[in-house]
Amino acid sequence: MTYPPQSPAAALRLEVVGMSKRFGPLVALDRASMKVRAGSFHALLGENGAGKSTLVKCIMGYYAADEGQLIVGEREEVVRSPRQAHALGLGMVYQHFTLVPNMSVAENLVLVRDHIPAVIDWKRERAALEEFVARMPFAIPLDATAGALAAGEKQKIEILKQLYLGRCFLILDEPTSVLTPTEADEILGLLRDMTRAHALTVLMITHKFREVTKFADEVTILRRGRIVGGGAVASLGIDQMAKLMIGTDTPPKMAARRGEAGNPRLELIDLDVDNDSLHPAVRRANLVVRSREIVGIAGVAGNGQRELVEVLAGQREARAGEVRIHGARYRATRAEMRRHKVFCLTEEPLRSACVPGMSVAENLALRKFDRAPFAKAGWLNRSAFDAAARDLIARYRIRPPDPDARVSTLSGGNVQRTVLARELSGDVEVLVAANPCLGLDFAATLEIRTQIVEVRNRGAAVLLVSEDLDELLELSDRIVVMFNGAFVHECPAAGADPVVIGRYMAGWSVNDEASHAEDRRQAVSV
Repeated sequence: MTYPPQSPAAALRLEVVGMSKRFGPLVALDRASMKVRAGSFHALLGENGAGKSTLVKCIMGYYAADEGQLIVGEREEVVRSPRQAHALGLGMVYQHFTLVPNMSVAENLVLVRDHIPAVIDWKRERAALEEFVARMPFAIPLDATAGALAAGEKQKIEILKQLYLGRCFLILDEPTSVLTPTEADEILGLLRDMTRAHALTVLMITHKFREVTKFADEVTILRRGRIVGGGAVASLGIDQMAKLMIGTDTPPKMAARRGEAGNPRLELIDLDVDNDSLHPAVRRANLVVRSREIVGIAGVAGNGQRELVEVLAGQREARAGEVRIHGARYRATRAEMRRHKVFCLTEEPLRSACVPGMSVAENLALRKFDRAPFAKAGWLNRSAFDAAARDLIARYRIRPPDPDARVSTLSGGNVQRTVLARELSGDVEVLVAANPCLGLDFAATLEIRTQIVEVRNRGAAVLLVSEDLDELLELSDRIVVMFNGAFVHECPAAGADPVVIGRYMAGWSVNDEASHAEDRRQAVSV
């Protein structure tokens, strides 16, 4: 094939017929059938473990299906490898970026090809790339270093890589998880325009109903490996899709926030924090979180949120400034966390909040293992471990309900439930939660968000750090935007404008806001 393709690709039709995949006794995919029309924007929904990843990996040739057929265009195909899928025009854009950060955009595009000449004629390649980009719905800076670009620009390049390679059926795996709302809407809107022009077919895996209802034409819903429903998005409401996903007639509702904010509970005062390279990650952070209040920290990943949470969780030392709880200096020692009743739901809980090789019962007891009834005269009381674990397993619906199971064998949702049970089952006065629902399905997400709101309603001060702006708008009383290590914008969550918040997340400045306010004032006066 000549690169870039000389003419835009034509959208592909794809059909899965009776596809099954087993891993030992586990049936991951059970006679699944799905039709994706050429030129459509199709959403694939399902809870964690429903079979979405297995289905698309069978389509792309990463897995060999045990039975069933795959029809691409008008022909039945047997796809045994991703290279065969690519040759048929199928491509996949992954949740995490695959760019080489130190290379230019042009180099990233050219070097992704299967066959690269021994000596690259960069003058010729550059001319061809410029002609290719001119035909695309979004422009990108070919000479820019990929690692220096914003998340939205990186995602555009990931999509352009597939189009550059001649792929005309794109599978998108959670494509907006690291984007601002404006970036997400722009990219999905551009892809929808390409589908409507019949230049592309899109199959998008997502957990966000807003994206489904706004951009998708059709939806397929998986539950426990089986297709349980779907059809035109316009004929299905969010409640109906949720019912199909979780298998109940009445989708659970999240708890409402109750009560007003009280006295200051958690304070950041001129806090400076370095990253692993000893460069500033948090700059002069000042913030107050009150009892019975959720303050949401919005921001694109990499703007200092992780380092801030690690200071509060006792995993990193601040370079300057201080943290206060109940007005007292707080250094996040184990004794201080116990005394002030500070609890943390950190990101990647299996890595940062659990001991993977220990049992569920042992992980549930990590906070109190050296106190009665778990310890007596220097000896651990294993029966007390198991009794407490069985109670928490039942209350928080941890599956499988086995106290002796290693926590590393649990699904992501059940690892998070284990951490929730340990951190929220007692008396909580300060809760720090970092991306607590990242990658979790609808039911697990709703359950965790409800737990956070209920802790707030009982009087805790909650600092919620999330890359999901919809989550922050739903849960928070107040939203603070973090950009380049600094708090750059603050507003009440009620009535907040996601577009304005998204602009600050992308580097919008106070001067920009003043300039646009003046433009609006002059427009009104005219």
